[in-house]
Amino acid sequence: MKLRFLVLLLLLFSKLSAQAQASYDPHKNYHPDSLKRWTTSIMTELAKKHPGFYRYTTKERFDFLIDSTTQSIKDSLNELNFYRKIKPLFAQIGCLHTGVSLSEPYNDFLNSTSTLLPLEVFIDQERRVFVTKNYSDNPSIPLSAEILTINDRPIANVLTTLIKAIPADGYNETEKILLLNHRFAFWYQTMIEVNEHFAVEVRFQEQIETFAVKGVNKAVFPTMETLESANAKQLTMDIVGNTGILTIHSFAKTAIKRNGQQFEKFLKSTFKNLKDQHVENLVIDLRYNSGGTDGNAALLASYFFDKPFRYWEKIEVTEAIAEEIKGMYRLFFRKPVQKDSTYLWKKSWLTHEFDYYQVQKPAKHNFKGQTYLLTNGLCMSSCSDFIAILAHNKKALVVGQESGGGYQGNTSGMMPKTSIPTGLSVTVPLQKYTNAVDPKTNVGRGTIPHYILYPSVADWINKKDLEMEFVLKLIAGK
Repeated sequence: MKLRFLVLLLLLFSKLSAQAQASYDPHKNYHPDSLKRWTTSIMTELAKKHPGFYRYTTKERFDFLIDSTTQSIKDSLNELNFYRKIKPLFAQIGCLHTGVSLSEPYNDFLNSTSTLLPLEVFIDQERRVFVTKNYSDNPSIPLSAEILTINDRPIANVLTTLIKAIPADGYNETEKILLLNHRFAFWYQTMIEVNEHFAVEVRFQEQIETFAVKGVNKAVFPTMETLESANAKQLTMDIVGNTGILTIHSFAKTAIKRNGQQFEKFLKSTFKNLKDQHVENLVIDLRYNSGGTDGNAALLASYFFDKPFRYWEKIEVTEAIAEEIKGMYRLFFRKPVQKDSTYLWKKSWLTHEFDYYQVQKPAKHNFKGQTYLLTNGLCMSSCSDFIAILAHNKKALVVGQESGGGYQGNTSGMMPKTSIPTGLSVTVPLQKYTNAVDPKTNVGRGTIPHYILYPSVADWINKKDLEMEFVLKLIAGK
C-alpha cells in the first residue's frame, strides 16, 4: 500500500477516539442510540476528509444508506455485531484503502477460539463454491465438492453478504472473489457467525450429503503474507531464449529492502541485460502484488516509454484537509491549490514523495519489445496504477483477471487511523489519485485484460499456472 506519513496521524477524528480499556469484555453491549450517533459521526467526518467518498456513490444514495443503517440498529450490540452492521456501509465507498476493522482485543479473543470453518473454497464464474482444502477432523469431505449450505444457510445468501462487506475500488469483484478463495473462513467468521460446529451440505458426483465438522483456529490456515511471497525474493528476473520473465511481488520499498534488494539498482541491471541480450518478449508477473511505494511503480513504467509521459493526472484532497496544511505541517507540505471546487496536492518541500505526479522522463534502457502483464484481483494500489498506465498507452498486453485496484486511480496516500468508542479501528486515506488515462474507460473497474482467463476448480486445486502457460504459448506461436 501507499506510504503513510506519521506527521498527519493527528489530523483526523480525535474526538471519536476511544480510551484504552484496562480489561476487555468481547460480549459488552452498547446502547443503540450511541451506536447510531457514532455511525453518523464517523460517516460525516469521512465525507469531509475522504476525497473519494462520493467517487462511486452519490451523496443522495449515501445519505439513504447511512440512514438505513442507523435505522436498522434497534437493539444493543457488541463490537462484532456493530461491525457487521457498518462494514457493508464502509464498502459502499468503493475504496480499497478505506476500512473498518475489529479491535486488537477482539481479534485476540477470536484467535483464542476454534470457530473458523475448517475449509478453503474456490468460487467459479457462476458463483458456485467448491471445497479445495479440508482442515477438519472429518476426512470424508471430498475435494471439489460443491457447497450448498452451511448451518442451513444457502451458500448464495452467504456469498451475497460477504461480497457486500469486502471493500474494493469501484464496483470491482475480482478482488473480492480472489480474497474469499483464500480467506473464506475468516470472512465467514466475522460477517456470518462465530460457531464451534458446522453442518456443511455438499453435492459431489450428483450425490448430496451433509457433513458435521468442528471449528478450528487460525493456525491451520496459511497467512496472507505467504500468498504475497513475503519470505521470497521480491524481485526476480529470468531470461530463457528471447523471453524475459520478471516477477515483482511488491513495490513496497520496505519489503524489497528487507529481502536485501534495491529496486532502482535491480531495474537498471535488468533492463540493461534485456537490451544487451536482444530479448524480444518480456513477461511481468504482478499477480498478488498488492502495491507499495508509488515511486517504484512509476520508475518501472519509465522503462517502457521513449518520450516524456504522465503517470498521474492529478492528486486531490478535500477542503478540510487543505485547511490543515498550516503551521508545522508547512515544513513538510505545500499548501494545496484550489481549482474550482477541488484542491490539488502539490509537490512536497522536503521529501520526494510526490515528484512522480509530474511529467516523467523515460529510462535510459527502455524496453522496445513486446510486454505482457500477468494480473489478478489482488493486483492493487500502486500495482494497479502501473498496469493501467501501460495498458492505456498500449505498452503491454494484459493477461489474467481484472486488476483489483481502480483503472482510473484510487484514494490512498496518507492513511491515518482512528477508532470508534466500541474499539473498531477506521483507516482513512486522504488523497485522491487520478491516473493519466482516458477518463471514460473502465470507470469503476480495474484494468480489463486483453486475454481474460479464469481457472477451473481443478486448475485451482492442482495449482495450474494458467496465465503463465497461456502467455508462453502465445509467445511461442508468434
